[in-house]
Amino acid sequence: MASFPDSVNENEIGKAKFIGELLVPVAPFDQKSGRENWTVAFAPDGSYFAWSQGHRIVKLVPWSKCLKKFGEEGPNGAVPQQLSRQNIDRGTVVPDGEPREHSIDCGDIVWGLAFGSSVPEKPSRCVNIEWHRFKFGQDQLLLATGLNNGRIKIWDVYNGKLLLNLMDHTDIVRDLTFAPDGSLVLVSASRDKTLRVWDLKDDGNMVKVLRGHQNWVYCSAFSPDSSVLCSVGAGKSVFLWDMDKYSLIRKLEGHHNDVVSCEFSPDGALLATASYDTRVIVWDPYMGTMLLELAHLFPPPSPIFAGGANDRWVRSVAFCHDGRHIASITDDRMVRFWSIEEKSPQAIAPITNGLCCAFSTDGSVLAAGSRDGSVHFWASPNSIASLQHLCRMALRRVMPTQQVQALPIPSLIRSYLSYQIL
Repeated sequence: MASFPDSVNENEIGKAKFIGELLVPVAPFDQKSGRENWTVAFAPDGSYFAWSQGHRIVKLVPWSKCLKKFGEEGPNGAVPQQLSRQNIDRGTVVPDGEPREHSIDCGDIVWGLAFGSSVPEKPSRCVNIEWHRFKFGQDQLLLATGLNNGRIKIWDVYNGKLLLNLMDHTDIVRDLTFAPDGSLVLVSASRDKTLRVWDLKDDGNMVKVLRGHQNWVYCSAFSPDSSVLCSVGAGKSVFLWDMDKYSLIRKLEGHHNDVVSCEFSPDGALLATASYDTRVIVWDPYMGTMLLELAHLFPPPSPIFAGGANDRWVRSVAFCHDGRHIASITDDRMVRFWSIEEKSPQAIAPITNGLCCAFSTDGSVLAAGSRDGSVHFWASPNSIASLQHLCRMALRRVMPTQQVQALPIPSLIRSYLSYQIL
């Protein structure tokens, strides 16, 4: 068994540029259990980076500070802008300055992290808005943490203050995701086989319980317009939910093992799912069809072998914000950078016991967490998108596949806009 097909020479694959790492201090006689970094996250505005460094601790670091430490510049040579915040309780404004670094003790092992912001501002679905305890402003930045005891804690990023404690799950909260439309709707995925929808603008009240998974739910992700939610879990399950009606749209079938990670492309036209079956599958979420398979084991394993312990479990997948690149973390101690235009990796890098990954807000850096609580950073493959691809992304942000296929245009262009030709 090999990590690459015979037609690909591993020595000819590009090597991703390593730019830095954040390490966790190790105490004498420290046990490895409980140190795992299960999740990493970037703030939507690029101001903060957060990771669960094990032993109940979440570290919040200004991303500009990380870039300066690594000697890297931000997009177009500039570091992320400095922030100010409004103190909700006192109504005072903290002067502009360097964002502050925080270490938060969450009280239990942290499995899920997610940043939430009211930008762009969107009103709550709740009618009695004047009776809210919290009134989150546009400059508010929140961090949600999902814990081993089934609780979800909401923190103020700027001062590390605990704001809300959400209790309803009966098992580990494995993943958290905020709706990107600024509504502060939070979805939690749990090992209790459910997804729960919370409205933080309604003081964190639970809106809906989404049932359908027969086993653990590992991960969930919103589409860019917040209208669709993808959830993945044990038992090969990939579900798509209508978040206006809170109803199941369809199930996607094609994986042979537990599905553990998922993410939409920036235009919402593609959905990437990662599974223990050694594959990342790229789907058309509107049609429910497979568009691309990114294999991590060659020759491709049989469904029986892929459904077991095959030493190539794909742990995490992330979509770059250029809509053209995907990153995956696998048990073969490798991180792969893929282009949707190719079936072999564009670049690779070594990582020991990688568990999760995420691209920075501008897509220039990939962060990956590992079992020892540390985080490693690589520069994303640098290439200029074609005008054709930029036009396709602009169109697909507002037009689903069904409408594209109904356009009176040549079939070749229609196939390209539908991502049938990548």
